[in-house]
Amino acid sequence: MTQVSHPRRTRIIQASTLASEEVPHYQEERDAFAIKCRAVFERLRPTLIETHYNWHIAIDPKTEQYLIDPTFLGITQKIHDAYGNTNEVKLTIFRLNDTGTCGRL
Repeated sequence: MTQVSHPRRTRIIQASTLASEEVPHYQEERDAFAIKCRAVFERLRPTLIETHYNWHIAIDPKTEQYLIDPTFLGITQKIHDAYGNTNEVKLTIFRLNDTGTCGRL
């Protein structure tokens, strides 16, 4: 019987190193961040949805700056071009449609 060798798979995002007591605090921070991003999205959506329906939008809630692109790969490339490889950038990607949903990662 021949063994099939698979290439080693690597994670895109590093595994979490949070201690179990830090998890609730981290989740609260994520929830607060999501609320801020959603508020900015709801303000921007009415003006952008007509001309960019179903496009992706990446929002920085601190500055309220955003990037838009019709494809997910395009928006991720624009984020990379604008912010580089830094881990300090925190953005949320939405879709310019009725719900803002573009899937889950």
